[in-house]
Amino acid sequence: MKSDQYATVAREGAHETEVNRSRFLCSLAPAATEQEAQDFVARIRREHPAATHNCYAYVIGADAAVQKAGDDGEPGGTAGVPMLQMLMRRDIRYAVAVVTRYYGGVKLGAGGLIRAYGGAVGEALDELGTVTRRRYRLATVTVDHQRAGKTQNDLRSTGRTVVGLRYGAAVQIEVALPEADLPAFEAWLADTTAGTAVLTLGGETYAA
Repeated sequence: MKSDQYATVAREGAHETEVNRSRFLCSLAPAATEQEAQDFVARIRREHPAATHNCYAYVIGADAAVQKAGDDGEPGGTAGVPMLQMLMRRDIRYAVAVVTRYYGGVKLGAGGLIRAYGGAVGEALDELGTVTRRRYRLATVTVDHQRAGKTQNDLRSTGRTVVGLRYGAAVQIEVALPEADLPAFEAWLADTTAGTAVLTLGGETYAA
């Protein structure tokens, strides 16, 4: 079952917290692919070579098909996993988090580390903000040139999302529709174009 919506990081950025003199700097970024996520982790590591640890977690796919986490030398399960759990709890997808720790001389213990790493991600998400993307079905409306302008205006005035236009022998208007709206949209389109428009359903996309 595909998810109808997910949240992702609004923008790349970082947020710092301090726990018992240790600094926890959480860097967050959107990531469309696993490679992008890995490149971001590598970049943050290069930017903080003197850090005690650079732990990471990322979730790729609207249905969280790829979930990876790394502790980078912290005791197993005390860093990457709580970071990943925080991303999942917030329904965050297509995003990567790196928490850079500068040790402050006070041991936090396993429970303290779990709270610190998970909390750093939660606070960074609050600070940087998230955006919700909903699932849409792409559909192409093909109309003749005489009707194209009016059809576009009608689409926009009824709140439909026009995502593309192609001019050829006829005009193809690409729209993004919530799946549940398809039957009503087909009826509306037939009515508004006197049955002259052709509707072709395409793939799916997620958009804000």
